[in-house]
Formats: sequence, C-alpha cells, structure tokens
Amino acid sequence: MTLRLFLLFCFIVSIARATAHASEPADTSWSPPKPPARSQRIDDREKMVRNQIADPAGLRDAVMDPAVLRAMRDTPRHIFVPSSHRGRAYDDTPLPIGHGQTISQPYMVAVMTELLGLTHESKVLEIGTGSGYQAAVLAALTPHVYSIEIIEPLAERAGLVFEEQAYTSIRTRVGDGYYGWPEAAPFDAIIVTCAAGHLPAPLWEQLKPGGRIVIPIGGTYSVQRLVIVEKTPDGKRKSNSVMGVRFVPMTGRAQESHDD
Repeated sequence: MTLRLFLLFCFIVSIARATAHASEPADTSWSPPKPPARSQRIDDREKMVRNQIADPAGLRDAVMDPAVLRAMRDTPRHIFVPSSHRGRAYDDTPLPIGHGQTISQPYMVAVMTELLGLTHESKVLEIGTGSGYQAAVLAALTPHVYSIEIIEPLAERAGLVFEEQAYTSIRTRVGDGYYGWPEAAPFDAIIVTCAAGHLPAPLWEQLKPGGRIVIPIGGTYSVQRLVIVEKTPDGKRKSNSVMGVRFVPMTGRAQESHDD
C-alpha cells in the first residue's frame, strides 16, 4: 500500500469512528431528584441560603461548596416540617417534629453536609432519619443514600414524604443506628444527626479507608462538639473538632452504654 493510500485509509477510518460516536446515545449520567414541592417558596429558600448559609452574620463560617448551596436551594424544607410549624420552615432555627426530636437548623444541615465532602459516586449512611430533610439534601448530591431511624412513626412519615416528592434513591430502614447498616457497607461517608457519648465502633468498622464520619460527640447535659473522624488509607483514626453544637441524644445502644 502506498503512503497516499494509507493516509486515505486512516482518514476514512477516523471519519467512520466519529460518525459512530455521534450516533451513540447521549450520556445518561445521574441527575438530582426534582421534588414537586421545590416550585414552592423559592424566595424563602433563596433568602435562607443567602442570609443564613452562604453569607451568615456573626461568627459563623460561610458554607462555600456550590453543590451544597444548590442542594439547600432545591430541597423544600417546608414539606418535611409538621404542618403546625411550616410557616417557620425557613427560619434560622431547629423545629420540633414530634417524639422529642427536631429538624436541624438549616445552617447546621449545610455545614455537616459540606464536611462530608460528597461526590456523585459517594455512598453515604445517615444515622437518624428524623424528618427526612437531611437525607433529601444528601440525595441532591449522590444517589447512594442510606438512612436509619430508630423511631418507627418518624421513619414512616419520612418515607411517605420521600415517596410523594420522588426521592426514590433514598434507602431507609427502622433500627438502631448504633449498629449501622452492615449489609450495605462500606461507606464513603457517615453522618450522625444525634449526639453520642462516643463514636460507635460498628460505624467506624463500616467506614471505608479514606472516608469520614461527621458526628456530634457529647452528652445531653454536657458540651457537645461536632467532630470529623477520618479513616486514613492505612486504617488509622484522625479526628478534628469543628464547633460547639447542641443535638438531641442518640438513643438505643448508645444511650445504654452512656448510662453504664
């Protein structure tokens, strides 16, 4: 084959390959949920993100991650709040959701979410489904969300909201979060939305090397600290205290060991 014919052959092959790629179906990568209620109270969420999270007053550190800010804008917090408190859904405060539990302050949800460092590929475990709001925010960042709630009526209510608002990727179960979700482990990140006296050993065991746990540590009547616990690639523990917080206590096995 002469050089001219060889070059012509290569040109034809390259054109054929380009045509084949052009005819392939478009990328069908994951996209965040689109809850119907996100069309409601848009201005309230914009104001919440702007004034409480992205540019907060006082000594608070701003949340900077654009993906987290977008998740906070897109997640309709009011739909996770009991009807008697929906008028205050975007206030800068936690709110009661029954059974002695609360939906966390929006700023705290955003901070803890940012600290997890999630990507679309991250598998994340939440301990304490509660209202379901934190899990919904996580679901705006990754389709791999697992959430455990020990109080069955809260789990049922959150499950109904997930179904109504098309959060189909969130996996839930009723159980004691102290023991984690071993069948789904290991996890890239674990978030604990209730305060424990110590880091539960099963959660540490279910964390991937290179992963991190964000957890409030401390008792109900003592100082609580929001802590990041990282597992180094060689399996060692590295902890960093972020700020003082106040969360409802983890119940079940964690409470029993604290009482002991």
